[in-house]
Amino acid sequence: MPIKIPDQLPAKEILEGENIFVMTEFRAMHQDIRPLKLLILNLMPTKIVTETQLLRKLSNSPLQTEVEFLYTTSHVSKNIDSQHLESFYTTFDDIKDKRFDGMIITGAPVENMEFEDVDYWDELCQIMEWTKTNVHSTMHICWGAQAGLYYHYGIKKIPLEKKLSGIYEHTLVKPNIPFFRGFNDTFYMPHSRYTAVDAQEILDRPELELLSVSDEAGVFAVKSEDNSRFFIMGHPEYDADTLALEYFRDVDKGLDIQVPCNYFPNDDPTRKPKITWRAHAQLLYSNWLNYYVYQTTPYDLSAIGSKSE
Repeated sequence: MPIKIPDQLPAKEILEGENIFVMTEFRAMHQDIRPLKLLILNLMPTKIVTETQLLRKLSNSPLQTEVEFLYTTSHVSKNIDSQHLESFYTTFDDIKDKRFDGMIITGAPVENMEFEDVDYWDELCQIMEWTKTNVHSTMHICWGAQAGLYYHYGIKKIPLEKKLSGIYEHTLVKPNIPFFRGFNDTFYMPHSRYTAVDAQEILDRPELELLSVSDEAGVFAVKSEDNSRFFIMGHPEYDADTLALEYFRDVDKGLDIQVPCNYFPNDDPTRKPKITWRAHAQLLYSNWLNYYVYQTTPYDLSAIGSKSE
C-alpha cells in the first residue's frame, strides 16, 4: 500500500524514481478506507532532504498513511524557499484542533544550545503538550528525542567531549517487544550529535523503558510505558551519503572534526561509504507504524486522547 502525499511535493518524483509506491491526494480520494493521519514536525534546515528520508521509510508498509508537515512559526527558516513552506507545510494554529494517529518530531542542529535558548522552544513545548491529548503515538528523533525527554520527564542532555558521528553497533535491551520484531541481536545505526542522555536516568523512571543501547554511542531507543512516546537518539532515516555530506561541510568550515566512525571503508573519506543500516532502519519505522499506531489507534480520531482529558 502507498503513502499519501500532496500531488506536487518534490519528494514525490524522487520516491517514484526509486519505485516506491506513493499515492497523490487525487487518487486517494477515490479509495473508501481511512488512512492513518501522520504529522511530521520538521525542525531540520534541509527540509526537502528530511522529508524524502522520512517518507522513504514510512512508505514501505501495507498501510495507507496521510502525511501532513508542520513547521514552527517562531523560527525563520533560512535554507528553504518560503514558497515550499506555504505550499506543503501547516502551522500549529491550523492543526491544534485536529487529532492524529501518529507524529514524528525530527532532530535539529541546536544541540550545543540550552533548550530554553532555542528560539522556538516555547512553541515546541506547546506542541509537545498538545501531543498528550491529540496524538496517539509520537516518535522523537535525535535532538527531538532529547527535547522530549527533557520536557516530559525532566531528563537533561549531557555534552560530549567531541561530536559523536558514525555508524555504531547496538544491542537490544528488550528484544521481545513488537518494536524490534525482525531485528537481529545486534544491528547498526547512524548517529550524529554533540550530546547524550544518561541511561541510568532512564532506568530510574518507571514510566520509561530503555529499549536499546550501544557500547560506543550510549542510549539509542527509549519509549514510554504506555507506548505513547518513542525516543530515538540516532538517525535511522539517514541516506548513505548523509554523514559524508555533514563531514565535508564541517571540514569546509574549518572545524576540528573526526572522520565518522565505521563509515568510510578503511576510514578513507575519498572512498564511497557503504550503507549497513537500511534494513533495520526500515523495520524500526514499519514496526512503530504498524504495532504502535495502526494496531492500537482508535478508528474514530475524535477518541484519541480521551483518556487523558
